[in-house]
Amino acid sequence: MELQTEPLDWRDGDVPVSRRFDDPYFSLDNGLAETRYVFLTGNDLPARFRDGFHIAELGFGTGLNLLATLDLWRSSGQTGKLHFTSFEAFPMQADDMIRAQQAFPDLAPIAKELAPFWAEGARHIALSDLNFTLVDGDARETLNSMPTLADAWFLDGFSPAKNPELWESGLLAKVAEKTAPNGTAATYTAAGHVRRALDAAGLITTRVPGFGRKRHMTIARKAS
Repeated sequence: MELQTEPLDWRDGDVPVSRRFDDPYFSLDNGLAETRYVFLTGNDLPARFRDGFHIAELGFGTGLNLLATLDLWRSSGQTGKLHFTSFEAFPMQADDMIRAQQAFPDLAPIAKELAPFWAEGARHIALSDLNFTLVDGDARETLNSMPTLADAWFLDGFSPAKNPELWESGLLAKVAEKTAPNGTAATYTAAGHVRRALDAAGLITTRVPGFGRKRHMTIARKAS
């Protein structure tokens, strides 16, 4: 199967916008701050980090969330290895991803470290503190292949109104099924149908203040 790469436009010089979904890959205000607020703080990180902690993600995009998470892992003094699995139907071209990551100078050392892997088209990266897997294809078909449960989920597809496939109740039920006891999930959206689907799947959702101009976002937890 030939993978479809994502056609892009660039806004303000360094913000990639998907032509397919007519949606930017990260906040036009401050993409790194949004990632840290929504996905890292939303999943109570770094407090929950431990050796072998497993993060799973819907929507790899530019790789920003991976870079920010590995940066937090290292800066918090965490030892051991972070496991990170991301599902992406429309992977970006390597040079586009590397260009997009240059918008975040705070992450430049990690971006430089990982850039050769992207240039080689790597789907698995093994470092002393990271075990990363990028799963190509429709998550509705590939998520079942994830062999281990996730301790935290980053639900980071494009807007539910523009990319409804990543927010279908069936897929969110699989997310819940692939979540470890006491595991969590976080997403920038507070759409009612997303929260209801997560609740129906057995996660306990909470609507909390969102980042920047977004009034609310959603966090969720699986009971033990």
